[in-house]
Amino acid sequence: MTLILTAGPAEEPVTLGEARAFLRLDDTGEDGLLAALITAARAVLEGETRRAFVTQSWRLLIDRFPEGAIVMPLAPVAEVTAITLVARNGESETVDPALYDLELGAEPPRIHPAAGGGWPAPKKRAGGIAIDFTAGYGGPASVPQALKHAVLLLVAHWFETRLPVAFEGANEIPFTVGALIVPYRRFRL
Repeated sequence: MTLILTAGPAEEPVTLGEARAFLRLDDTGEDGLLAALITAARAVLEGETRRAFVTQSWRLLIDRFPEGAIVMPLAPVAEVTAITLVARNGESETVDPALYDLELGAEPPRIHPAAGGGWPAPKKRAGGIAIDFTAGYGGPASVPQALKHAVLLLVAHWFETRLPVAFEGANEIPFTVGALIVPYRRFRL
């Protein structure tokens, strides 16, 4: 299973102004650093929670269809735009949406073969099935406040601690940030 970002978010869950206000910065001299920290914090927290915060497009490549449902690796999933079978020669065939059912509101989101049907056979052995989908809560206003606050706390932590540290636990998410994201974490089984 390979997950590829095809179009990142158009905006971040928190603005530079919100980060400046949170850090009590009056000038814009650190805006370049703050923008980079906001993007990095969002990416780290999305990885920790296995959620997309702001709308973004992804492609999931799998080798074969599972016995039952395809469990999506990210949540929330807004839509599945296409399921495509890719042949060795590069030709592709789009799977008819009537052949599958979407359970996007489930946790985790799933794609099932339609009732009474099954999945079509892949056209090649490795990475022959591409699932294009859109994930995220929507725009920044739709991102849960706890996740936005976690981004701000992590930005503040990195802003104040600019040098790498080498002690046990240095690579861990700060406790307060971890506490905010606990309800949104999707665990791997």
